[in-house]
Amino acid sequence: MKFNINIKGKNKTIDIKEDLAEVKIKIEKKEFCFKKNGKKENISVAQTNIPKKNFSKKEIKAPIAGTISKVFVEAKQSFKKNQKIVSLSAMKMENEIVSDFNGVIKEVLVSEGQKVKEGDILVTIK
Repeated sequence: MKFNINIKGKNKTIDIKEDLAEVKIKIEKKEFCFKKNGKKENISVAQTNIPKKNFSKKEIKAPIAGTISKVFVEAKQSFKKNQKIVSLSAMKMENEIVSDFNGVIKEVLVSEGQKVKEGDILVTIK
């Protein structure tokens, strides 16, 4: 069975094949195999590419496009892991962007009401 879906504005083709031993799901060049083994199913994944966070770059980026509704930090302010940095409105939801580590804000690059795109830098860190 083949069908198309739209993920983050990009059309993806999905191909699903099933036989007595396994189910294969292919999305573009990535293939996921689910092997059948009696009542239990062993799952093996091939050719996956999950982006990793790069903590060497001292910045916090917008995970999705939206509008900045609240900025909780300012330049030279210390912050702790899991502290709110900004609130981002997207798709009628408030998304709180929190820090993954401790640090000090070097510069806040956004303000309340500002529209941002996915990947835009919100703050830089010392």
